[in-house]
Order: sequence, then structure tokens, then C-alpha cells
Amino acid sequence: MNILKLSLIASLFASMAMTAEAKSGVDYVDPFIGTTNFSVCNPGAVRPHGLMSVVPFNVMGSDLNKEDKDKRWWSAPYEYHNKYFTGFAHVTLSGVGCPELGTLLTMPTTGELNVDYRSYGSEYRNEQARPGYYSNELTKYGIRCEVSSTMRSSIERFTFPKGQGNLLFNLGNGLTNEIGATLRRVSDTEFEGMRLLGTFCYNPQAVFPMYFVVRVSKAPKKSGYWKKQPDMLGAAKDWDVYSGKYKIYTNYGRDMAGNDIGYFMSFDCEDKEQVEVQIGVSFVSIANARENLNAEQPQRNFERVVSESRADWSNILDRITVEGGTEEQLRLFYTALYHTQIHPNVLQDVNGEYPRMEGDEILKTKGNRYTVFSLWDTYRNLSQLQTLLFPDRQEEMVRSMIDMYKEWGWMPKWELYGRETWTMEGDPSIPIITDTYLKGLRNFDIETAYKAFHASATLPGKENKMRPDIDWYYNKGYIPMGMYEADLSGDNSVSHALEYYVADNALSLLAQSLGKTADSKLFRQRSLGYKHYYSKESGTLRPILKDGSFLTPFNPEDGADFSNAPGFHEGSAWNYTFYVPHDVQGLVKLMGGQRKFIDKLQMVFDKNLYDPANEPDIAYPYLFSYFKGEEWRTQKTVAELLKKYYSARPDGIPGNDDCGTMSTWAIFAMLGFYPDCPGSPYYTLTTPAFSKVTLHLDPKYYPQGDIVIETDRTSPSQLYINSMTLGGKKLNSYRISHKQLVEGKTLKMTLKK
Repeated sequence: MNILKLSLIASLFASMAMTAEAKSGVDYVDPFIGTTNFSVCNPGAVRPHGLMSVVPFNVMGSDLNKEDKDKRWWSAPYEYHNKYFTGFAHVTLSGVGCPELGTLLTMPTTGELNVDYRSYGSEYRNEQARPGYYSNELTKYGIRCEVSSTMRSSIERFTFPKGQGNLLFNLGNGLTNEIGATLRRVSDTEFEGMRLLGTFCYNPQAVFPMYFVVRVSKAPKKSGYWKKQPDMLGAAKDWDVYSGKYKIYTNYGRDMAGNDIGYFMSFDCEDKEQVEVQIGVSFVSIANARENLNAEQPQRNFERVVSESRADWSNILDRITVEGGTEEQLRLFYTALYHTQIHPNVLQDVNGEYPRMEGDEILKTKGNRYTVFSLWDTYRNLSQLQTLLFPDRQEEMVRSMIDMYKEWGWMPKWELYGRETWTMEGDPSIPIITDTYLKGLRNFDIETAYKAFHASATLPGKENKMRPDIDWYYNKGYIPMGMYEADLSGDNSVSHALEYYVADNALSLLAQSLGKTADSKLFRQRSLGYKHYYSKESGTLRPILKDGSFLTPFNPEDGADFSNAPGFHEGSAWNYTFYVPHDVQGLVKLMGGQRKFIDKLQMVFDKNLYDPANEPDIAYPYLFSYFKGEEWRTQKTVAELLKKYYSARPDGIPGNDDCGTMSTWAIFAMLGFYPDCPGSPYYTLTTPAFSKVTLHLDPKYYPQGDIVIETDRTSPSQLYINSMTLGGKKLNSYRISHKQLVEGKTLKMTLKK
């Protein structure tokens, strides 16, 4: 009997082990990570790079909520600690710092019809989220809600209790700063329309329409429109009973338009009856929205959509397999990888049509046309991750960027659905495309790209949309204060110039590779202009006045926590002073030598002057590895920052994820290498979080095969690298080229006991 029991127990454990080994990366993803702490991610259903996303909307209408979109600057449709749910938003942004999109709110209710979101919202429980699926239960109504999506459409399933059930489609509210929508009833179970979106991050002209078609599985007993009426004044208010109130249109079935409108359907429901909603969207036309829906969901099949979404995500996330590590590390890692594959997302419809960049014309593509290019963020690390893991998509994204230039004359900076928002600064397309090209990805028009880059790097400011404050930069090598102040962030002269230096260094590398020697020399020389800003008095970079003197008084800690400070955008001088990745040794010399450089850099971390949520300083920990004997500081600091700021909890990302940029930092930190100089095809090595990592590379682009990174770790406390080999050969440097990594294939690290 005992032997039999032991045998059964052994079999059980063996089965459990096999199951654990068979788990896919998708099984570790927790979409609730990054849904608080201003990380502005969401737990909604979306496909990899999908146009459609279906996200719970819980940021308006009640004092039960911790955060409210109408009471402060808020840029996410969902906050983990909020309690008041007002529907599902369709087409949203993930990890983006300005409010936009997140409209067409679908809300199920029961009982008497009420179209005021301040009243019809509900608390909820039993939230579940996994890639491609989200569900909750509305406590006020006893309704179970489930949602999933395809690339351009959604499917939602609502399980009602017995009695009257209602579906409310709110077009008046959302995250967007724009207003205005149209609706048209097509049949008892279908309606269509348009919602105007845009005005992203201070740009009042960057607007665009989203078209939609909505289908419901059950014919309602009653349906109609609603519209909030304006507040009347004087005598008019006395006779208009709807002044400032919602008016419900039950006997009108033609077209509707307005700023705060919606559509309702009411049903007689049996207990646990399910009503399904399908929505197709397009940024071209209503006809295309319908075509997208018909093509991607020819039949209603909720379970099929959920299953296919999981398969899509599994295919993406299993591009990296890891061994070792804790459950929390695995959840953190694969969720981070999940976040990196949401944006940019496709823009074109199933027929290939998409809106021309900054124009009204409709164009057509044979491949993927991408949108949501948050390039000031993603050029620092995410693009490099894409180039390595998903080179085919990276080439498509580069082709999209070049096509934007062909369509309106400029590369994107922060593009959103065919409109340039001019958010943040710099010339970020240059290091992205340079890095891609220098790593051997060449299936795009590099000569056209170079033409675009040369224009933005040489045209005078009055003709230069990308660098409007560039004239002093050309003549003096720097930008003084007072040259440009176009948004609420104030004067950003130093951070503007630093971005131009990094871009021009990348352009110099690209010019050199294309045989344009004179250009290469010119842009490299310009990239060294940062030296003008170094102040021995403050020991930092410092704003310069038009007379050539430094700004006085000056406190290098001003600007911390994203407050405004003269010269710097969303950061202090300490967050920018070491952001000279293309000339580290030159900066060392300015600071008085290696020892002083290292001591000052260490002080930034010791005094908590480092900001983990601010992109310009996120590569700081890797600078130590430029100096022999100091590499341990990188290994120690990266591990400490990862432990302090990242976790598998809702607050597990240190602030705005910035379209996956913060998540990418964690990925590279856990893999054990980091692209520390944008546009330069090099990595700095550090200690991996796992005992073995395998990067499954696309053989079309990387015929050498997979990359394997191994350590001999026997204890979680082992942190420091003793020795390394790449391709069986000993490494004497902690910086390696992309070519070395790819051709070496196997990187082995021996750790100190």
C-alpha cells in the first residue's frame, strides 16, 4: 500500500513537472501589472499590434474612484484601485502619457433605462485578465461581462439575469479631448457611426475620425438614441424640460449627431441569457469598418476569438524562453514582453486602405502600415529589441516611417493615427532607422530615409518642423534659452540640444556606412556640442543664455519628479548630465577624469537623483562598464533598480510605461545585455536574472541560429560576473557588438560564488 502511494505521488509530481515545463510565456502574463502607479497600462483584450483593444473604463463618474479623468491630468481608461465601472472602451492606448482615444463605451445594465453614466455605472468584482481576454461581474446588476478582440474588431458577451436588460453605447465620453459623433440605425440589431478623436498632447489640430459598426446578437424590444441637451438661458430654460439633461429619443430612428450622444437597446432576458456585441472599426470609412468585421468575424464565435488571441500571443511571447528564476520573475518578464508588443499597432484595414499622413486622401498598402510611434521613448531600447526579436515587423515599421515622409515631407516624431502631434523633442527616427540598418536589416529605402534625415539636420529653423530651434545649434553648437517654448513644459533648450546631438551622432554613423564621408564628419562634429553646456561650478550640464553665460541662479535638482525646470524637459540636470552616450570618454574628460566621473555617477544613485521613469537617464547604470574594474557597479546597480522598481504587482512599473519603453528596460536587464547608445549597434553586458535564456531568432534574418545566454548560478544571491565567453572565446570587454552577439551565438557567464 505504501509503495503504491509513493508511486502515485511520484507520478503526480512528474506530471506537475511536465506541465510546468510545458507552460508557454503567455501563461505568465499578468495584464494587471502596470495598471496603477501612473504606469497607465490596462488589462483589456488586444492582439499583438492590434488596432482594436477592448478595455474596462473606470475613470469617471463616481467618488468611489481613486483617480478621475475629469479631476486631474489622467491618461488611462483604467486604474487598478478604482471601483466604478462605466463600460468598455474600444481602441485605446497603452502606456501613453497624454489622454486620447478610449471612446465608444459599451455598458450593460438591468431594470429601468438610465443613460447618465453618473447613475448607470456599477462596482464590480471577480476581475480576470489574460492576453486577449478580460471579464468581470457587475455587482449592481448581477451581469457577467467578457470581452475579446481580433486585429480590427471586438466581441463582447454579457450574461444577464432574468428581466429587462439594457445595452448602452456611450459616444459622448472617453479619454479624448475632442468631441462630436454621428450615429445611424441600420437595422434592429445593427448601427454605425463616427467619433471624432484627437487633440493629443497640446496639439489642437491633430484630429481624426474613427468609424464603427456595431452588431448585437438579439433583437431588442426597444431601441433609440440619447443626447445631452445644452443648458438653456433666460426664458428658454423655463420651457425646455430637458435643459442640461439627457433626452431619450424613442420615436426617432434616422441619423443623430452631437457632442454627447448615445444609442440604447433594451431586451427581455431569461435568466443567464447571453447577449453578444460585435464591433468593427476603421479610420477610413464605415464601409471599411463593416468589411473589417465581416472578414475577421464571419460568424459569432466568442470562444474561437479568445482561443486565436491566445495562440497569437503565445507565438509572440515564446520568441524568448527562459530557465530558472522565480515565479514572480517569470510573470514580470513575460508581462513586460507583452507590453512591448501592443504599440505601434496596425492602421490599415483588411483591404489595405489607410488615411494618408497629414492629409485627407485614402491610400493603400500591400503590407502593414503602423501607427502610434512614440519615438522619443522607444528609440532608446524598444526599437533595438524589435530589431533582434521581430526583424520582419521592425522593417515594416521602418517602411511605415519612410512612407510618412514620402506622404508629407517629414519623418514621424510622435505620430498618432496619421497625425503628427509634435510631442516631446529631438529627431528620434534617425537613431531608430540607423540602428536597424547597421544591424543588417535592409528591406527599406535607406536613400529616401537619408534624404529625410539630411533635411531635418540641415534646414534652417523657419523651414524645419523637426528642429525649429536649430539655428543657434548650427552656428554656436548649442541652443540658448528663449528659442522655443511651444507647450506647457516650458523652456527645454538643453534637452532639445542633447536629443539633436544623439541624433546627429547616429546620422554620422549612417552617413559613414553609406559612403558619405563629408556628411559623416560634419554630423559627428556637431554631436560633440554638448561640451558647451558643461558647468564646472555645478558639475552638470547647465542652460545657456543668449549672451553665452550660464543661467544664474541654478539648482541642478530643479525639475525632479517631472516638474518644470529651465532648460530641461521632464527632469532635472542630473537626469540629463550623463546623457551623452555617444561620447562617454569626452564627458569623462570634461568632468576631470575617470575617478571623478565614476564618483559623480555613483552619487546620482546614492542620493536618489536617478529617475527610473525618465528616459534620458535609464541607461546610466551601464556607464560604469566602460571602465575596467568598475563593471561590478553596473551589475549591482541594475539588480538593485530592478528589485526596487519592478515587480509582478499592479504597481510593478516605475511610472508611465511609455509604449513599452520601461518594460523593455526590465527585459534587457533580466536578459543580461542593454543597447546603451541609440543608433550604435553595441550592447553592454550585465548579470542575467535567469540561469539560461534562449532567443529564438528568425532564420531569414539571422541564419546563424538562436542566441543562448547561460550562467552557472547555484544561488539567487550570486550577482557578480567572474568571467565570460562568447562563442567559446574569452571576452575581455563588457561591451560587445550586435555582430559579435549574433555570430557568437552562445554567451556563457561564470559568476562569483
